[in-house]
Amino acid sequence: MRLSIHLAIGMLAVLLGAMPVAASTQAPFDQTVLTAAQTAGKPILIAVHAPWCPVCAKQTPVINALAATEDFKDLVILTIDFDSQKDLLKTFGVQKQSTLIVMHGKAERDRSTGVSDPDAIKTLLLKSKS
Repeated sequence: MRLSIHLAIGMLAVLLGAMPVAASTQAPFDQTVLTAAQTAGKPILIAVHAPWCPVCAKQTPVINALAATEDFKDLVILTIDFDSQKDLLKTFGVQKQSTLIVMHGKAERDRSTGVSDPDAIKTLLLKSKS
């Protein structure tokens, strides 16, 4: 009984944003997760991808590898599907797939489009940390 109560409290805290947002894993864009990460002052990457995009296919393993390092353990990664989430493209002012937007809290720090070079992506992601 006590375990289920603690589990329920933990799940409620996550839903309400009281606990840290799970980081360093790519997840579909969710406004609630973005807002919680912004409020917590987390580094954020918004990756706009399309399944047919060869640059996006090159970006994904680079992002995953970097997210697995200590430098980016707190990075919150949200993905937007270029083909099906047109409303979010307008919200973020995105015109092309393979766009990467880095934020720290509520402030956009930088963005790039069409970049798949690991060093360039790492440099971009570093801008999300401050």
